[in-house]
Amino acid sequence: MYANGPFSPGDAARPTRSTNAADYQDVPRAVAVMPKAYAAGMVLDRHFHQRAQLLYATAGLMMASAEDGTWVVPEGHALWIPPRLPHAVATHGAVAMCSAYLDPAAVTGFPAGCRVIAVSPLLAAALTALAAEPVLYEEDGRGGHLAALVLDEIGRAPATTLVLPLPRDPRLRRVCFGLIEDPASEADLDAWADRAGASRRTLTRGFRAETGLSFGDWRARARVIRALALEAEGRSPRAVAAAVGYRSAQTLRLTVARVLDGPGT
Repeated sequence: MYANGPFSPGDAARPTRSTNAADYQDVPRAVAVMPKAYAAGMVLDRHFHQRAQLLYATAGLMMASAEDGTWVVPEGHALWIPPRLPHAVATHGAVAMCSAYLDPAAVTGFPAGCRVIAVSPLLAAALTALAAEPVLYEEDGRGGHLAALVLDEIGRAPATTLVLPLPRDPRLRRVCFGLIEDPASEADLDAWADRAGASRRTLTRGFRAETGLSFGDWRARARVIRALALEAEGRSPRAVAAAVGYRSAQTLRLTVARVLDGPGT
């Protein structure tokens, strides 16, 4: 199966690399790269991989969710997913992606949780080049050098703010899921506290303690993440702004800029 990597049926003279993630979990190499395209509206239900995964959006936008958060992965960004972490993925608009599956032994010092990173030009080029090598590349040759470069670039990449951290307190989680479901809601902090069965003070302190964000900042980030997804689906700027609770596209643009320029989480 691995003479020149796992393949799917195709032209015998130019075999096509497999697009089945299961084919890359036991490859005896530190990094195994799988390019794949998805149609708009694709949903992969909760699943996990034996290997760590770098989910790189080369075009389009994806959203991923796990027990402790929701992440948006726009073009030019990638989601780091630790080994065996259950997660779900959905596409907004057509998506082209490149998954790098990483041997757990090669990423022992990497983050224990998901994070979105901006893909550097060097990392993008290394992933593209490694995808053109045999899956069983020569470890002491070009493929091995590219794999080492991929690992180095992932390890040094800073996190972005494209994450909605989820608290563990069930009252706070009810508020978070309500905001995700209806980002345009005009309910204020007191109203959400009533819905959660908690005091305003408990809600305020809980958000800061468990997510690192104030209630207002968390809601703004939830709106921005939904706005990016709607924009990727081709909605007009005015329709996107209205759908996430802003009166104008300009106000939304200012909020997006503020959120994306903030510190990583």
